[in-house]
Amino acid sequence: MTQTDTVLIVGAGPTGLTTACTLLQHGVDARVIDRRNGPASEPKALILWSGALEVLRRIDVADSLEKRSLPLSGASYWSGGRRTGGVRFGALADTAFPRPLCVPQSVTEGVLYDRLLKLGGNVEWNTELAAARVTGSTPSNVSVTLTVPGTGSPAPFSPRWLVGADGTHSTVRAAAGIAFEGSTYARDFLLGDGVFTGGLPEDEAQYHLTPEGVLVVVPLPGGGHRVFFDRDATGEVRPLSDEELQELLTARGPKGWKLESTWWRSTFRVHTKVAAKFREGSVLLAGDAAHCHSPAGGQGLNTGVQDGFNLGWKLAAVINGADPALLDSYEAERRPAALRALRNSDRQTRLWMLRQGPKRVLRDTLLKVATATGALDRRIVPELAQLDPGLESSPAVPGELPKPAARGGRGGRGPGLLSPGVRLPDTPWQPLHGTDAASLHEFLATGRHTLLVLQGAGGPGTASGPGGPGTAGADASERTAAEAAELVARSTVRSQTDVLLLTDHRPRGGSDPSAPYARAVDIGRKLTELAEAGPLVVYVRPDGAVGAWSSHRDLSRLAAGVSVLGAAVESVA
Repeated sequence: MTQTDTVLIVGAGPTGLTTACTLLQHGVDARVIDRRNGPASEPKALILWSGALEVLRRIDVADSLEKRSLPLSGASYWSGGRRTGGVRFGALADTAFPRPLCVPQSVTEGVLYDRLLKLGGNVEWNTELAAARVTGSTPSNVSVTLTVPGTGSPAPFSPRWLVGADGTHSTVRAAAGIAFEGSTYARDFLLGDGVFTGGLPEDEAQYHLTPEGVLVVVPLPGGGHRVFFDRDATGEVRPLSDEELQELLTARGPKGWKLESTWWRSTFRVHTKVAAKFREGSVLLAGDAAHCHSPAGGQGLNTGVQDGFNLGWKLAAVINGADPALLDSYEAERRPAALRALRNSDRQTRLWMLRQGPKRVLRDTLLKVATATGALDRRIVPELAQLDPGLESSPAVPGELPKPAARGGRGGRGPGLLSPGVRLPDTPWQPLHGTDAASLHEFLATGRHTLLVLQGAGGPGTASGPGGPGTAGADASERTAAEAAELVARSTVRSQTDVLLLTDHRPRGGSDPSAPYARAVDIGRKLTELAEAGPLVVYVRPDGAVGAWSSHRDLSRLAAGVSVLGAAVESVA
């Protein structure tokens, strides 16, 4: 990689490491620095939700994290010593991760760091961004000075792209002059991880809402629990002693809960803030540098991991030759997501803080009703899981492309399933050649770009011919898949893109193993049933969302609407 293409990532926490791993998987190196002397040892954030786990699967670390995690079955709310409500985990459909996992942040960082090393990357530990100068909002507008151990003097450096993943007090954000807007709760938050006795929950989180404050209890993988309290702000930053934690536990928890010992304790203030913008020229912010949240609902780390993946694949595409305007969609997609997560965590935190009077009674009543009707399960869990990308208004998904005819000409399911910006549903399939994946989501779990060619079984484009049922449609689909493969071969992301022909039946003559595309049979028929008027071509982004789609006759128009394929447009026009 040339000097002008260099990416400097400041911060090697989960967000920075996810960004770096994504860049490497897409063929782009990155320089990663961190002022710490190694990966974090503090457990900090605990919960990984479905959306973040799907991202971590795409960089091949989800399996390792699952082995070191504790799946949670649900969460319950208690008031006055009685259970007032709860949500159940595990019912989320259409994902390989239907429930959240409890994984200490130190474990997540360690697994990501190992993956970075395996991909050929590295972190320059004990290296600090001493100064950064950002001049205007044009490209190549960054110069930095690094404090590197053993050099004796600061080292100047001019990266083409500067990624700030350096936390709430981001030096990168300050250098870019980007405001950090929001507020700070007038409460101290206190926690302890340790060994407890007395029958604490084994696989669910509990929220004990008392007039004095909240007690949150979360079981930890490998044994032990985390207890979490709030109190009036005192200005003290020292962690509480075990004796002080026990006093709070006795005051707010069920009778008989006892703290035996702790291995980590912390006291901190909580901010609810978001950067005014996520990009200033060549400077991009991600994770806590771009947004910070209450710990309620475990949204912060999850949002940061998704920031890192979104930024990583887009930055790699631009460095590989895609239209630089693709990066404009980073803020357009991730800032609204951060605001949603911030609102969710803030709403829960304020729920905790209701102390006395009618509002407390109303809260408890609403929790009971929402639990009994299933409203909590239907609303809260999907919001926390962050599976819905909500990208319909993103500038990276074109709004004007040909609309394939829906099944039976009645409008049907086509626009809903294939609308640009919508996450594709999973469908089981039988692999024929070019892939061992047993479903669409398993195929997309590599985190690559995909051109998906859908062949259906009826309609004018798939009428039976002399060669047997569906011969004409099969031939058209084969030609379309071959044309898609040729398009990809001329694109800016050719080494990071797969082409797959998805059929609704096994071909009579078998599959051609030399074809420049993979092939599978759609057992679930979720997608191929949409192609009854002829083959459809769907561009699927690395995050599993539909980027664009068209009929087979408009392949060149599809390419024109997708910036990462833009270099191939003239070749197929």
